[in-house]
Amino acid sequence: MSQTLNASARANARPLLGCIADDFTGATDLANMLVRGGMRTVQTIGVPASADQLEADALVVALKSRTIGAADAVAQSRAALDWLRAQGCRQFFFKYCSTFDSTDAGNIGPVADALLDALDTSASGISNADSHGFTIACPAFPENGRTVYRGHLFVGDTLLSESGMENHPLTPMTDPNLVRVLQRQTASKVGLIRYDTIARGVDAVRDAIAGLRADGVRIAIADALTDADLHTLGAACADLPLITGGSGVALGLPDNFQRAGLIDANDTAGKLGAIDGASVVLAGSASKATNAQVAEWLKQRPGFRIDPLALARGEPVVERALAFFAEHADTAPGIAPQTVLIYATATPDEVKAVQRELGVAAAGQLVEDALASVARQLRERGVRRFVVAGGETSGAVVQALDVKMLRIGAQIDPGVPATASVGDTPLALALKSGNFGTVDFFDKALRHLAGGAQ
Repeated sequence: MSQTLNASARANARPLLGCIADDFTGATDLANMLVRGGMRTVQTIGVPASADQLEADALVVALKSRTIGAADAVAQSRAALDWLRAQGCRQFFFKYCSTFDSTDAGNIGPVADALLDALDTSASGISNADSHGFTIACPAFPENGRTVYRGHLFVGDTLLSESGMENHPLTPMTDPNLVRVLQRQTASKVGLIRYDTIARGVDAVRDAIAGLRADGVRIAIADALTDADLHTLGAACADLPLITGGSGVALGLPDNFQRAGLIDANDTAGKLGAIDGASVVLAGSASKATNAQVAEWLKQRPGFRIDPLALARGEPVVERALAFFAEHADTAPGIAPQTVLIYATATPDEVKAVQRELGVAAAGQLVEDALASVARQLRERGVRRFVVAGGETSGAVVQALDVKMLRIGAQIDPGVPATASVGDTPLALALKSGNFGTVDFFDKALRHLAGGAQ
């Protein structure tokens, strides 16, 4: 499918929803949700240099801004907003992690404030002028066990602060009260839309928004316990120029555009073809889910561990990983090659020990650079299917592979779609947030990418 429209078709095919995601796997997670709702979705890696209009109902700009300085995150997000507005988008979505990954310095609050400041009703095309200057913040994703109750974020049955996220190496989440967390990041007044209001339906939520705005609230944490709550929030926020949250709250947005007659129901929005070539699994996340996925793989499949301390000593770790891959790919006649896992995944205690010796930033950069180098050299050796675990790792890998744009396919696991790069030599990629996916995700993703499953 062509990614650009001819001049005569442009007027009738301008994108409707423009999204800004603060990491790469979060972007694909969001795009997956929109495709499930029937919106043809294209994800860009960073802000495109080209002004050519893209053929899509929704555009998702993937940034790598979650853990950088707040001023840089704001600048990148504003640049993405400017490009999306130039594409003709009429509503905007700022996507962050379903575990609200951030610190007291940002970046959720500063970016949300900057986007609200930049948007006005005349530029957005939204008809309800009273909606300007207000947005919700809802990271809930019930399908993946993330729910918000009375402003507190739960992961499964556990408060965020007891879920393992309190040990995150870059954004330790030690406070589950999102109203408090967000208020520490912004000078804007933060409020709450409670679950019992949402349970009363769309009109009740709209009335609550009006009351919060009258009270000076600019950003409101929104409770959500079920997908039905997300649909209610989506409908209630149809006239907001900006919505912020995890991918879950996007569940209700495609329906708004269908009700307005702007898109048709589309059950082929996620159709991708199969891409031939060798496969590899790359894992850099230290999350509980990825640790379990790595352990499951290693029970019966080959894996090579990237040791950051060995990298720091200048040892040829990347060369050893490539040799390990070649050993399992180049087998005797009649014996099928084995897919290899190359991973830096470690337990929280192991991660902390490395960080004490190397420093947090240096340790992470060494691992990202190594996995990016492995990916780049494996592509040169004919690998065309990449399963990648970890948001930071995924960002490093797609940059190393020089991927600029992705078509979004069908869901592999909640929050993780298959994708295919746009270009002369397409690649099949599954880019997984560290905390997402079942224990057998790697095998499932490989089967999906190999078969072009829909």
